[in-house]
Amino acid sequence: METADEQARNRFQSELEFVQCLANPYYLNFLAQRGYLRERPFINYLKYLLYWKEPEYSKFLKYPHCLHMLELLQYEHFRKELVNAQCAKFIDEQQLLHWQHYSRKRTRLQQALAEQQQPQQQPQPHGNATAK
Repeated sequence: METADEQARNRFQSELEFVQCLANPYYLNFLAQRGYLRERPFINYLKYLLYWKEPEYSKFLKYPHCLHMLELLQYEHFRKELVNAQCAKFIDEQQLLHWQHYSRKRTRLQQALAEQQQPQQQPQPHGNATAK
């Protein structure tokens, strides 16, 4: 028999894993094609999961993009569109473009920061220099 702490830990892990699966547009397409995204209890569960947006929970997410998808899943129109495989493919392509852009932008920002942190080399005044 599980203790209350074990049950809470298992629930936390299960919900963490599920929320992160929402970052996968093909998984969302799977859920939509099987009718889950039309069922009121499932929609209510998605609403309940919004607590993962709170910093005390979101810090555990490895794929924070899932929070954006969770937010979009609150809208009926988005849930209906996910039945279409082309929609999932489009979202997947947009995620890839975002990650590529983010990676390049982050690299440039890190390089610029490193250059700013290097001590500025200023020439030392020559011993024979006269003050004016």
